[in-house]
Amino acid sequence: MVDDETGLSAPKLSALSVLVYRGPSSLKDLARAEQVTAPTMSKLVADLEADGLAAKRADREDKRGLRIEVTARGRALFEEGRRRRLALLRNKVAQLAKAEQSLLGEAAALMLRIAAED
Repeated sequence: MVDDETGLSAPKLSALSVLVYRGPSSLKDLARAEQVTAPTMSKLVADLEADGLAAKRADREDKRGLRIEVTARGRALFEEGRRRRLALLRNKVAQLAKAEQSLLGEAAALMLRIAAED
């Protein structure tokens, strides 16, 4: 699946999301967060680098290691895509009946409660 607006695959968008919200990560940590193998993540990171969306930098704490970080271009592309998706979602929710909107609010509260239990 490729996002029509950004032209990015779901795995690329997901990895960018991790980098945007968690900050620079090692390849191992990024692979763990995305629940993929290190070789799979290595290929994905290489693609993100080739697209100018992520960059490898020396780890400040461990000079032997590398950290992957989102570039300014990657962050801007991710944020713009996020804004568009949220606007679309807001529009769709606004079209629901008030009772349906209320039900969504209750479901969201339950999901937050469940997530907080972990």
